[in-house]
Amino acid sequence: MIITLLVISGLYALFTLSLWLSWLRMPTFLVDRAMQSEPLITVIIPVRNEAETIENLLDDLRNQTYSRFEVIVADDSSTDDTLSIVQAYASTSPFALHPLPLSDERTASPKKRAITQSIARATGDLIVTTDGDCRVGPDWLITIAAFYERTSAKLISGPVTFTEEKTLFDSLQTVEFASLIGTGACTMALGMPTMCNGANLCYEKRVFDDVGGFSGVDHLASGDDELLMHKIASAYPDNVHFLKNPAAIVKTNTHKSWRGFYNQRKRWASKWRAYTSYLPTLLAVFVFLSNAAPVVAVVGWLLGFLNGNGTLLVIGLKLVPEFLFLRQILVFLQKKSSVSVIPLTQLVYPLYVIFFGLAAQGKGYSWKGRNLN
Repeated sequence: MIITLLVISGLYALFTLSLWLSWLRMPTFLVDRAMQSEPLITVIIPVRNEAETIENLLDDLRNQTYSRFEVIVADDSSTDDTLSIVQAYASTSPFALHPLPLSDERTASPKKRAITQSIARATGDLIVTTDGDCRVGPDWLITIAAFYERTSAKLISGPVTFTEEKTLFDSLQTVEFASLIGTGACTMALGMPTMCNGANLCYEKRVFDDVGGFSGVDHLASGDDELLMHKIASAYPDNVHFLKNPAAIVKTNTHKSWRGFYNQRKRWASKWRAYTSYLPTLLAVFVFLSNAAPVVAVVGWLLGFLNGNGTLLVIGLKLVPEFLFLRQILVFLQKKSSVSVIPLTQLVYPLYVIFFGLAAQGKGYSWKGRNLN
């Protein structure tokens, strides 16, 4: 048993160190404001019951240093004042703001429907998606536009983190989320994209149509980001890139309730069954086994099946490379204060991965007041 655990942990250590080195080698993108061309950007914001936050995001868009953009807010039958707030804002907005009320019809993926209908109305060459509870900096769009001009990327994945942490639960979420953003960034840099986040995603409108949009994955509630990315990466190899620049960071809110956190993570974990590429599926299984290894080692040591040195080696092979990698990502995301929480996250995370890996096998979860499969 100890040999198997050491092999799994050793491979995980090599994998994490390769991510760490890839991040260190990845240059920070420097924005050249004197762009030769300025693509028209359509920012799409699918919303449902975001009355408390949507105006803050619209204010952020008002303050953008890039002017060639329009905004479509697709309201998915909100039961609060979201739509009326957006409509009122549109009447005085200095940028083109188009509220798009959606009918309250049953659909497997409300967010994919919202994005698809918005793209059908979009006039921009580039589609940029974010969420109604996000905050963006003034140079967000100009950084994306400049990066697109430099790389001609078909899809650009941007960094996402959480807003100010007020509780230990918030800090734990920040560290865990940083691991996902960092892993997605580095696998893109290695030419093997695995994950991204729809809160900060950009792709060519033409490419969305070329790959058939969400066809083939529209039966799943989740995956408006990763599953689309996999389709684009398959059609356009080497044209999916991560935008490493602090000005491109998008911030969103942490979950304040365990139920909300559970439903989101279960929704995320359920996507792996829809992967058509072997790599993300293999990575999901590998991460599950790697996090299970130290748990099995500790249980084996407590039951007397494994010795203490072997158990410590299994744990160390996971913790040390992981700490090095997570620290770099958190510093980039301007979350240096959360570095001290990494060890606690590492203590909890193996149990978390095992729990959600098993929970994802079941169907159904609640999201924004709807029960989805």
